[in-house]
Amino acid sequence: MTTRTPAPSPSPSQPTTCGSLLHELQMIWDEIGESDDERDKMLLQLEQECLYVYRRKVEMTRKHKADLQQYLAESEAEIANLVSALGEHSCFSPASGTIYQQLSALKPVLEDLRLKKEKRIKEFHETQSQINQICSEIAGNILSNKGAETQVNESDLTVRKLGELKSYLQELQNEKVLRLKKVNSHINTIHSLSLVMSIDFLKTVGDVHPSLIDPGQSKSISNDTLARLTGVINSLIQDKQQRLHKLKGLASMLIKLWDLLDTPIDEKKRFEHVTSFLTSSIDEVSRQGSLGLDVIEQTEVEVERLNVLKASKMKELVFKRQHELEEIYKGVHMDVDSDVARQILISLLESGNVDLSDLLSSMDDQIAKAKQDALSRKDILEKVEKWKHASEEEKWLDEYEKDENRYSAGRGAHKNLKRAEKARILVSKIPFMVENLTAKVKAWEMEKGVPFLYDKASLLHMLEEYTMLRQEREEEKRRSREQKKLQEQLAAEQEALFGSRPTTKKPLGLSTNTNSTVGTPIGRRIMTPSGRTGFSGTKEHRESGRVNNVIPLNYVALQKDDSGR
Repeated sequence: MTTRTPAPSPSPSQPTTCGSLLHELQMIWDEIGESDDERDKMLLQLEQECLYVYRRKVEMTRKHKADLQQYLAESEAEIANLVSALGEHSCFSPASGTIYQQLSALKPVLEDLRLKKEKRIKEFHETQSQINQICSEIAGNILSNKGAETQVNESDLTVRKLGELKSYLQELQNEKVLRLKKVNSHINTIHSLSLVMSIDFLKTVGDVHPSLIDPGQSKSISNDTLARLTGVINSLIQDKQQRLHKLKGLASMLIKLWDLLDTPIDEKKRFEHVTSFLTSSIDEVSRQGSLGLDVIEQTEVEVERLNVLKASKMKELVFKRQHELEEIYKGVHMDVDSDVARQILISLLESGNVDLSDLLSSMDDQIAKAKQDALSRKDILEKVEKWKHASEEEKWLDEYEKDENRYSAGRGAHKNLKRAEKARILVSKIPFMVENLTAKVKAWEMEKGVPFLYDKASLLHMLEEYTMLRQEREEEKRRSREQKKLQEQLAAEQEALFGSRPTTKKPLGLSTNTNSTVGTPIGRRIMTPSGRTGFSGTKEHRESGRVNNVIPLNYVALQKDDSGR
């Protein structure tokens, strides 16, 4: 066998290649004397192993290329989705060149869009969270929605959608503000009503919702809370109306009892706040505690006390009412039999068969009717007083004109002259007064269907009798003037015949107590407005302070003729 020299080992500084390795392998084979068949077999095996390595590397590279292409496609698709979701108007277009160049061009665009998406989702989340919170407050289910996660639709993150959500959020915030104002207004109303009626405000509001009295919580603005607040207000207003109505009724009873019992002012002052409600509307009652249950209870106790006192003084009140009724009739000169009426009342009270309250109510009705009757007689009575005054002035004037010394310069003469002048004017109006008064009386009697009585006498008959007597007096005055003229004429004739004026003598049969030259008898009754008969010493004439007190009541003055002065 041929001995071969060993092949030199490649120097470490020389790069190892396939050719150098194959040369080294051949040298080794030569040294060991490997056969050609074995050599070919081993070379074929090496070639196959190298081919396998290359093929695997190619496959790996091909797979890497496919992955890069897929990543490129996914990146482009993600960019397209982000642009659509964000509503961006991107002018991005795929770059040319190798895959790595294309990926390098996509990377900054993709990162920018991802950052925008993250910020947009955060805005959507915050906005949607606030919307959900306010909706929960309005619905009244805040606690059940606290753990719920806010869902954001990432397929539509456009600015338009975000604007719609923010607009809706603004509407909800405005609604929340309005509801909060309404809640506060309701609470203030409840507070005012509670103060007026002395009701526990905190308990009343706390029963509606605990958050309304807890400063650490935001007040509930739910539909249920608003509805319950409204219900509480309506209930309190109704309660206020009932209490005010009750106190008004008690106040009316108090005033009636006070009037009946002549209650002192000091006692009335204790309940002035109650009686003031009679003229107050429900909105005007706002003083603290004015409609409290304690006020109602105190007023009820006072009414009960006065009713007990009223029962003990009822008889006294009945006769007080009777006296008031008599005074009304007396004031308008109406006929009333006081003794008989009082005897009837005494009999009723002693019998015990009459309800004193009903009796008082009946007497109140009689008093009201008497006042109406008195009012209907007022105009006529005023004219009667004027007529009476004019008649008295007429009497005084007759007496004054009878006085021969009326023009003397005595004390008070000028006053009498002025009075006489006014009296003549007033007396001249008497016929018109009587005529007008007669017409009024007839109209009144026709309307009422009963005669008009003046101190138990028919006023119409009094007027007629007065008119007739006045005509008689005028006729007597006329005859007196004629007689006087005749006497003066006779005296003048005697003076012409005998040269001296004879002394005028009184006619035979006339005394010094006659009222005129005609000689009116003392016992004759003369109808005057101040009394139906002229008897001296009657009560009305004794109480009268006029001048005619000093004139005999049967005196009929004759008016002197002005020509005979």
